[in-house]
Amino acid sequence: MIPQGYSDMLLSGIAMTVRLSLLSLLLSLAFGFLGALARLSASSLLRGLGGLYTTVIRSVPDLAIMLLVFYSLQMGLNRVTDFLVWEQIDIDPLGAGVITLGFIYGAYFTETFRGAFIAVPAGQMEAAHAFGLSRGQALRLVMFPQMMRFALPSLGNNWLILVKATALVSLIGLADVTKAAQDAGKGSGQLFLYLALAALFYLLVTTVSSILLALLVRRYNVGVREAQL
Repeated sequence: MIPQGYSDMLLSGIAMTVRLSLLSLLLSLAFGFLGALARLSASSLLRGLGGLYTTVIRSVPDLAIMLLVFYSLQMGLNRVTDFLVWEQIDIDPLGAGVITLGFIYGAYFTETFRGAFIAVPAGQMEAAHAFGLSRGQALRLVMFPQMMRFALPSLGNNWLILVKATALVSLIGLADVTKAAQDAGKGSGQLFLYLALAALFYLLVTTVSSILLALLVRRYNVGVREAQL
């Protein structure tokens, strides 16, 4: 039987992890999509910046980047407030966690989207333009649905890694499920129990995510299966 106070602490940590994961996913997708467009751009400057972003982020450990980004954001904000003679503004741990995770995993999503765009035959865009679609319409109505078929498996894998990486945010003061499990375990003297519950939570997220991913893959492969039949 889990004491009421500690169960509430664990549930609060679970809610925080879910919130952090979903917000970080949205930001990662945005970074990834823009990064992929930069990597595939006709501009050598944009291609260089996109390549530098993905190379640096994927070469440095997530923990080092998280601490670097978090403290850099706070130091930069402190300089701005000092210059404007304002009171110091402390960055919210949740906001800092979302920004750092989104920035880090945006690099991985960039390569996922880039590879998926390349996998779509170039003739698809030419056909879309031949039908009078603008570049934006062709990208949204023609390229995106086909690109997602190639991107989904890698996106799902990156999502699962991102969820597990949320455990790192406890180092910047965010009470996620891992930190809540540690605190509850130390306070109750049942550290193994609470860590096992946290592990079961991650297993549940992985299982549900895998099921949803399989449904999405089936959805985006409908036309392909019908064509093969």
